[in-house]
Parts: sequence; C-alpha cells; structure tokens
Amino acid sequence: MRILVTRPAEDGEAFAHDLRRRGVDALLDPLLAVEFLAGPSLDLDGVQAVLVTSANGIRAFAARDPRRTLPVYAVGAASAACARSLGFDPVISAAGDVTALARLVKERLDPKAGAVLHVAGSRLAGDLAGTLETAGFAYRRAVLYEARPASALSPEAAAAWQAGTIDGVALFSPRTAKTFVALVRAAGLTDRFGTVTAFCLSAAVATAARALSWRAVAVAPRPDKDALLATIAPVGAQSLG
Repeated sequence: MRILVTRPAEDGEAFAHDLRRRGVDALLDPLLAVEFLAGPSLDLDGVQAVLVTSANGIRAFAARDPRRTLPVYAVGAASAACARSLGFDPVISAAGDVTALARLVKERLDPKAGAVLHVAGSRLAGDLAGTLETAGFAYRRAVLYEARPASALSPEAAAAWQAGTIDGVALFSPRTAKTFVALVRAAGLTDRFGTVTAFCLSAAVATAARALSWRAVAVAPRPDKDALLATIAPVGAQSLG
C-alpha cells in the first residue's frame, strides 16, 4: 500500500517515517508551506498560560521568544510533544480538538488569574476565542506563522497519480483537503480516485475531502496523528502490497 502524505514538511516527514516503519510506502507532498513571521519578543505581561493548536504554533513561539516557563496547554499529543522537545514546562495536552482544549482550559484555569495567549497561524479552525471569552477569560492571539497552499502537485506526486500507484491519501485539516481537491481538479486527475481511500484526521476534514469520488473515506476515531496512523496501518496488520 502506498499513501500520499500531504502534511507540511517537518511533520509530514515524521508521519511518513511512521508509516514506513509499519510496512506502508509513503510519498510526501506537502500542500501547505509554513513560514514563521519575524517580530519582537512576545508580550507576556499578565499571561497565565499559552494555548497551542498546532505544533507549528509552538515552534514559531520558540523561534520568536526564549522564554519557556509559562504553562502550555496543547490541543493534542503531537503539539504537546513538540512543546516539551523545545523546553517548555509544564505542558498539558487536551488529547483532542479545539473543543477539548477549550474544555481543559476552563477546567484547569481561573479566568481571574490572567489572560491566555493563543499562539497560532493566520488562519484558525474552530472558535477557541469565543468559547473562552464566553467563560470569562481574557483571550489574546499572537499570529506567528502563515501556512501557504501549494500551487500544484509535486512532479513526483503527479507522476504517481498518472501511474495509478497511490492507494490512499492522508489529510490532516479541512484547508489541506480543500487545497488537495483544487489541485487535483486543476491537474485533471479527478477520475483517479475510484480505487483510492481518503484517510482523514476528523469529520470536518472528511467533509472537505468528499468533493472527490473516493473508493472510501476513513475518519480517525480521535483527531490526532497516532489515531490516523492506526486507521491507515494498524499495528500487526499486513501491508496490502
């Protein structure tokens, strides 16, 4: 089985590596290119915690600011692991999506103890700000990176589609799924998906992906990369060739 991995390069390469360890061939074609934005150190006055909805958010924080002592509340295991690897402590994972992160913040933090700072990209999924502000929190957002969509499929990916050697596509966000659909249409490849499965991180990703006629659309039981990995290649399962 051969899977096209569409995640941005750093995380995509790690996911492709995990697939290969499970006996699944992986081809990386990042559909979003992450660019950290330059700027001064962050204003952390009055901030009680940092909120992270992607690993790129905490990477961008680390590139911008040397401080590591504020508690980090991360949306899932991957972003939490990334924060820990960069020296942040303590780090608490919501092990879910934006809704789970908002719930964790409301359970663990007191709105009167200070603001929460969401380090994020220029585009957001979900309404973390609205949920927390309704609960009485002072919400701040620092836009620290941009994710720019690819203008075309990579030559390697286009050649694989033409040869019919891709069995599945790993899709991690609604924006990535929409970008993939647009690029496939532009390349005239929409008739190639009758034997291909879309492996989606969440129901929202699957909704965007269903603009194409897939053989099947599989959704991870939890919105994290380990659950998606297990959906594609369960431990102990045999590769399909």
